[in-house]
Amino acid sequence: MKLIRLNIIDADTCGGLLNGVIINFRNGLVETDAFSPLCLIGPNGTGKSQVLQIIAEIFQAVFEKYLPDEEQGTPNSQIQFELEYSLVSDGEVKKVKLYRRKMASKKMDIAIEKFVDDDWTLVTNISEIETLLPSKVIGYTSGDNETLSIPFFVSRAGYAKQVSQNALDKDKSALPILDSRMLLIDYSTNLEVLIANLLLNPENVREHLIHEPNLKKLRSFRCVVQLKYGSSAKSKVQLTKELQKYVEYLKRSATSFDYDAKNLTYTFDFLVQDATYQAFEYYWKSGALELYSCFHKLAMLNDLIIPKQDREAFKKGVEQRRFASRLPEPMERQKVFRFERVEFISQKSEEPVDYVSLSDGEHQLTQLLGTICMASFPNVLFLLDEPESHFNPKWRVEFISKIMNLPTASKSQCENEGKRSEKSLAAIQDCLITTHSPFVPSDMDRNNVLIFSKNEKGEIESRNPRIQTYGSKFDAILAECFDISPQISGLPRDQIKELMVNGTKSQLQDAIANLGESTERMKLAAKLALISSEEN
Repeated sequence: MKLIRLNIIDADTCGGLLNGVIINFRNGLVETDAFSPLCLIGPNGTGKSQVLQIIAEIFQAVFEKYLPDEEQGTPNSQIQFELEYSLVSDGEVKKVKLYRRKMASKKMDIAIEKFVDDDWTLVTNISEIETLLPSKVIGYTSGDNETLSIPFFVSRAGYAKQVSQNALDKDKSALPILDSRMLLIDYSTNLEVLIANLLLNPENVREHLIHEPNLKKLRSFRCVVQLKYGSSAKSKVQLTKELQKYVEYLKRSATSFDYDAKNLTYTFDFLVQDATYQAFEYYWKSGALELYSCFHKLAMLNDLIIPKQDREAFKKGVEQRRFASRLPEPMERQKVFRFERVEFISQKSEEPVDYVSLSDGEHQLTQLLGTICMASFPNVLFLLDEPESHFNPKWRVEFISKIMNLPTASKSQCENEGKRSEKSLAAIQDCLITTHSPFVPSDMDRNNVLIFSKNEKGEIESRNPRIQTYGSKFDAILAECFDISPQISGLPRDQIKELMVNGTKSQLQDAIANLGESTERMKLAAKLALISSEEN
């Protein structure tokens, strides 16, 4: 899948910031035989995160209309747009257009067209429409800015409501709720992603995901399902038949388990060994994403124990799509589902390493790479909002190459067929990455980089860089994308500017002795030499 063009007619959010904005993600021939992520870079307040939000809202609205069994949330019904992309359907590359715009004397509705014989043709067959939509839209956010999260929280709220209804179905005839095509990965889902990957991926993938933190393998973990969260009789969570099935699977896969009838609590302990892998492979035959979905559905029950007034306030914020916070987290010991005592084996010492001892950057890296491994199937769209925010400089430099070098199943297949390794994600996924860092665009061709800015009228604009970003120095990218040339930080820079104008010989000598190596320091040295020569 590759995004081509977005016309935001009316965003219905952002205070009108993005109304009328047209973004050309790709120009000319759209390649589908190579992984080519897009980078959105520019100053704060230029709409980068909001663009990701709007794309997610567009697909959510389309899913709700045409695939209502897969989307339980209430979508944004006011957004007007045109979105073009290409994807692989029935073994062919097809160009698709989604749009919703006000038409004279007609109700505003969503339409889908495909490009056939040099013209756009309306598609109405639901079975065909299903093949022309992304298989997953996966959002990732690492911080407290919940802009991108809004449509995903809408899906989550819809799911929680449906679970409550199905659990109360007395004759238990309610069907399992189909997985949404909208999937949000954030800090709270870290363990769900990591454990699913480390149980149901091939050994080489498991080792690759935890290589950077110097870990060898998952040693052990505990998960708890606690259905009673208060002292009153009503303080109890009802499980659907689907969730009851998952609890039974965990029981059968566990090394040991315990059930506390008084508190309605299941405790499952896992000492990870060959039998553990075999059990999870037997019960979760589709792999890591299916197991992640199981964990995540159980974790979403935590929403049901949040006080009603908080849930109502959150629901109102969801409906208005103008909130900046998430549901409050329950106390750890009150959660319906939680992980505890997660330990790994160290590569160096073979000793146990507690999960909580890992840094935020290590959590973030394993989660991001694990998410991509889980979703290595056709037509996935990733929307990553500042995914490298907690990385050290070395990992930021290597971020794109780390994605390209993932030993996914699709990569192994491509290599077995003698194809180039960078085609491991061929025609499989597209990826939009927002960033303020020069490290990401330095790994990308200029045609895959979009600089966002505001013009004199306060309108949002986007363009490709005038320079070739691939392989460029970071200072050149910062100058092009942010109109700055930061050879050094602001405080010494301002000091040097003052010294170049008014500095005495002794002041210049002191400054040169206390400054690190830089072009600016050399300028001070040249000025000092000039003063000394004039004195002589």
